[in-house]
Amino acid sequence: MNKPSRHVAHANEAAHPVLLYSCLSALTTLLAALLLAAASASASAQTDASATTSVRPPRYETLPAVPPLPALAEQGHVEHAGARIWYGIVGHGSPVILLHGGRASSLTWGHQVRALVARKHRVILVDSRGHGRSTLGEQPLSYALMAQDVAAVMDRLKLRRAAVAGWSDGAIVGLELSMRQPQRVSRLFAFGPNVNRRHIEAPLPSPVLPLIGPRLRADYEAIAPDPQGFMRLGDAVAAMQAKEPDYTDAQLAALRGPAIAIAAADHDEFITMRHFKYAAAAIPDARLLVLRKVSHFAPWQDPAGFNETLLDFLNH
Repeated sequence: MNKPSRHVAHANEAAHPVLLYSCLSALTTLLAALLLAAASASASAQTDASATTSVRPPRYETLPAVPPLPALAEQGHVEHAGARIWYGIVGHGSPVILLHGGRASSLTWGHQVRALVARKHRVILVDSRGHGRSTLGEQPLSYALMAQDVAAVMDRLKLRRAAVAGWSDGAIVGLELSMRQPQRVSRLFAFGPNVNRRHIEAPLPSPVLPLIGPRLRADYEAIAPDPQGFMRLGDAVAAMQAKEPDYTDAQLAALRGPAIAIAAADHDEFITMRHFKYAAAAIPDARLLVLRKVSHFAPWQDPAGFNETLLDFLNH
């Protein structure tokens, strides 16, 4: 009776190490599988991250959204030369007039207004005639006429002198005002202007270019007195730009009084770096400030870098 019992006992004793080995083997296999899966997931994540990084466009090929303007403390219109010119004011301190680009409006300055107000500047926004909230009038559009409009706003505000920051066409308006009434401009930050046709070439291809027109149209239709007038404005701007600006070297050499910076984007789609360098060299004592890895739309693409450059120039 006891014999079979002893035999079973021996069999069980022999089975323990086999069972233990089997369990360890299964555990090792499972652990290896888990490690392999984790390594595979990690490699996949790294591949996905690398792929995302590799397809992310460079900053100068982007058109980021622009924040809305802060609440304005004051706004109004000035009747001048057959048009109603809109202006808006926010902040306190040293005055800075912001002049936008062609077919655009003061809505484009959403990033810059806040930075200027935070650094104790009184910001005066002006919509050029025919742009934004301003009417076009019947006269042909010109940089000289738009500069006179800015002076009329300054007169209304009893602003004898101010710094000016202009973008593209707004920069040219700032140059025009500095030529005609240099005593009224303390400093001019001219971003992305051309001064004549020298060294101007066809626009560089960029995925940004098809996007800019619809954005400017949407802004215009949101605030313009005549929301249907965007095509008329575009025609007026195109007619002006076909012949202006056309400053001679002598006119540029006579531009004295305000401190002037020609701010240039290193990937500008419209203006060559050769032209920016020429303009800065032709204007006495002008500084050339080059903004890196951005295009003609640097105030949107790199607001922090643009604002730092602008504020550094205005405050020193």
